[in-house]
Amino acid sequence: MPKISVIIPCYYNEANIPVTTKELLENEKLFASNVSFEYVMVDDGSKDQTLAALKKFKQEHADKVTIVKLSGNFGSYNAIQAGMKYATGDCMVVIAADLQDPPELMVKMYEYWVKGIKLVVANRSNREDGFTSRIMAQQYQKLIKKYALPNLPKGGFDYCLFDKQLRDQVVLMSEKNTNSLYMLMWLNYDYIAIPYNRTNRKIGKSKWTFKKRMGLFIDSFISFSYAPLRLITVSGLILGLLSMGYAFFVIAAKLTGSIDVQGWTTMMVVFLIVSAFQMTAIGIIGEYLWRNLESSRKRPPYIVDEVI
Repeated sequence: MPKISVIIPCYYNEANIPVTTKELLENEKLFASNVSFEYVMVDDGSKDQTLAALKKFKQEHADKVTIVKLSGNFGSYNAIQAGMKYATGDCMVVIAADLQDPPELMVKMYEYWVKGIKLVVANRSNREDGFTSRIMAQQYQKLIKKYALPNLPKGGFDYCLFDKQLRDQVVLMSEKNTNSLYMLMWLNYDYIAIPYNRTNRKIGKSKWTFKKRMGLFIDSFISFSYAPLRLITVSGLILGLLSMGYAFFVIAAKLTGSIDVQGWTTMMVVFLIVSAFQMTAIGIIGEYLWRNLESSRKRPPYIVDEVI
């Protein structure tokens, strides 16, 4: 009997849990009778009544629910890693707790898995989020696709189904400061993308802040691409050539007396430009070095407080 593990990271979702779990249980009826389900709910350090709502769901369906309580807020992608570790199914589905992604799409995803496709992603062809959120997400996906993961489907994804073999490989790597779902894409297996419309959140307010978005953007680039370092190299080369050309011009002008070379204003402008470039370059290199330090420390990407 094949088992599907549904992994759900939860953060301040007390109002969503009763509605989402009801929808997920209804969704089971769309599958064949020989398919079983387990729900791995990960509480990512919520300070509201999310854990209490999860425990209630566990009491009602003790045989198919596992709750993983993290000691604090480690981020949704680390929470997903924790869910992967404790999932026991033959294939896994990651879905958000706020029902912006349609549970019924799992049926089609599962059908592809039965045919031998080990990774099935639901890519967002359209999203009903706010204007700012939508624009930021679109630009993030475009940049990641262009400079880091060229095999990424248009629109990106957070909703996917994958085989336990892929789960084992991601859990084994146990990477920090990364997008755990995009690690599935980095494994480079053939995949199927199913476009869908991501609806607006109807219950509660998202905790996905601008700071967290920027953190994910930086982590994704550093995890999957050396493009920022290559940009430093190319920019440094261009600045060096321009500086050399300007130096020859100034020397020739001074020797021939064709112009009166005072130089202070020009020197300050060049100095400020070069200094700004150097500080930016040091910052980018520092981001890479910091993640190397994090990796060398062997600290886990999350701490599990309790498994219920």
